Amino acid sequence: MARFKDYVPHGVIPAALLAFDEDFAINEAETRRHLSYVAGTNGITAVTVNGHSSEVHACSFDEQARLLDIAGDEIGDRVPLINGIYADGSLEAARLARMAEAGGASTLLCFPPQSMRMGGVRHRPEMALTHFKTIADATDLPLIVFQYGDELAYSLDTLVDLAEEVPTIRAVKDWSPAQDHERHIRVLQTLPRPINVLSTNSAWLMSSLVMGANGLLSGAGSVIADLQVALFNAVQVNDLSVAKALADRIWHTSQVFYSDPFGDMHNRMKEALVLLGRQDRAVVRPPLVKLTATEVARIAEAMDAAGLTAEDPARAAAE
Repeated sequence: MARFKDYVPHGVIPAALLAFDEDFAINEAETRRHLSYVAGTNGITAVTVNGHSSEVHACSFDEQARLLDIAGDEIGDRVPLINGIYADGSLEAARLARMAEAGGASTLLCFPPQSMRMGGVRHRPEMALTHFKTIADATDLPLIVFQYGDELAYSLDTLVDLAEEVPTIRAVKDWSPAQDHERHIRVLQTLPRPINVLSTNSAWLMSSLVMGANGLLSGAGSVIADLQVALFNAVQVNDLSVAKALADRIWHTSQVFYSDPFGDMHNRMKEALVLLGRQDRAVVRPPLVKLTATEVARIAEAMDAAGLTAEDPARAAAE
């Protein structure tokens, strides 16, 4: 496995799903098949594992290490691997960071600890600085700040302070509402040491990219990475007619992936992969539960409306 030492997070970065057997054990063969398919998408710059899309909340430390090992063995020589750092405590986050560096990750995606909710990080921004400095002290790998859109969101002042005080921070995965998102793009990407903003606003992706985001990092890329690459490239060259046509297709997928309840988004993406013939089954770990037949039928209709079928998958559709 190669570590891409000079990789700077940018462009289109799919966040991979994690396949399970019916007994909820990791299905290594299907996970490998999924990773290989996603990594084979022309135009992506990296693949993320151990993120929301791989149900990291339901995976043990050892399982996270195993998923990174699987990804490294299967695609680690082809694309940089970004590993999620999901932990409520900063010391555990540092432990995960050391594991990821030893396992060959090229970059770390750092989630905000749930312990900073209830206004904590807004009133005590030093919590964020302490968290990231603890991780940075454990590894020299580049860091991506995961910016939530709720009470776990860091203020813009805090994001700037993080960029200035933690030099290994290279990007922000931004889930902010529109006005904040555009402000982040305009400020962070023009700092003396620019910080790339990676959109994760997949429900309104074209609007986000037109604002000027230097990339996107999205679980939807586990299904439609090719369409995301084509959209990103069209926006980069200001070909809005092509971009609008692609956005029209993506709209059908976002309408089902990101409908209520929002927490089922990756559940729905797994069902989409089964419908497209890219996975054998769609199993999620509790407390997530299997979707109803009615909802799966809605996903099938959306895939068809987007021009995605098992006979004509996303890769062929976007090429």
